[in-house]
Amino acid sequence: MKAYVFPGQGAQFPGMGKDLYEASNNAKKMFEKANEILSFSITDIMFGEDVEALKQTKVTQPAIFLHSVILAKVLGDNFNPEMVAGHSLGEFSALVSVNYLSFEDGLTLVSKRALAMQKACEKNPSTMAAVLGLENEVVENICSEIDEVVVPANYNCPGQLVISGSNKGIDIACEELTEAGARRVLKLPVGGAFHSPLMEPARTELESVIDNTNFNKGICPIYQNVTASASTSLDEIKENLKKQLIASVMWTQTMQQMIDDGLSSVTEVGPGKVLQGLFKKVDRRLESSSATL
Repeated sequence: MKAYVFPGQGAQFPGMGKDLYEASNNAKKMFEKANEILSFSITDIMFGEDVEALKQTKVTQPAIFLHSVILAKVLGDNFNPEMVAGHSLGEFSALVSVNYLSFEDGLTLVSKRALAMQKACEKNPSTMAAVLGLENEVVENICSEIDEVVVPANYNCPGQLVISGSNKGIDIACEELTEAGARRVLKLPVGGAFHSPLMEPARTELESVIDNTNFNKGICPIYQNVTASASTSLDEIKENLKKQLIASVMWTQTMQQMIDDGLSSVTEVGPGKVLQGLFKKVDRRLESSSATL
């Protein structure tokens, strides 16, 4: 079975999407529509050279979403997924690409999500750290024993997990995980504790937006971050989306489940090749590629 996967925050780069804009009239129209919806020229930032401007959460998330979704839409008949998944933000790109959400509604949701996350970060100064070379269970046990908010946030691939929490909680965890034999523990340059209980204010804000958004029947199942299993039920998809901001991204489990369900090839849609690399760490023989026009 053929899967298409969609990257999350961190995949952005200056000049992203410009080739699409120049190569396709449809893409051009969609980018210009996005500028209208967002009430600022995101294309100026995406196509420009200002790395710092692109790093702002309110810009980064819509930028990656637009790159992925517009590429999927202009591929036309060459976009033929039998299963899809997206990493964190990428889940919204996946939902729009296979028609569970309209382009306009998807972009509005992503923009509101980014602003709500930014607000939650400012309310609770917090951070994340990557942990390499430890079993999931060891990391989970150490986090659960720390008397601060610190939780597993992204299960990226076997032996690579990201933790999320208060600044103090992450400092303690980094020390204890290093002592427990982690090959490396690396604090990440992010503005907050994504996928942790500290995102609760953002989850609450987004919940009402999701409830008031129209969802449609999609063209194939989506494997969601919260459950790592396939769904086509609109009610289920909405509930899982609401939980996503405070729950772990079960990406390792998602990849394994897709493989168990008959995955034969994976195509990454959008900036970067990170997700292809993660799939290769689970099954080296898997056929993988980047979507191109």
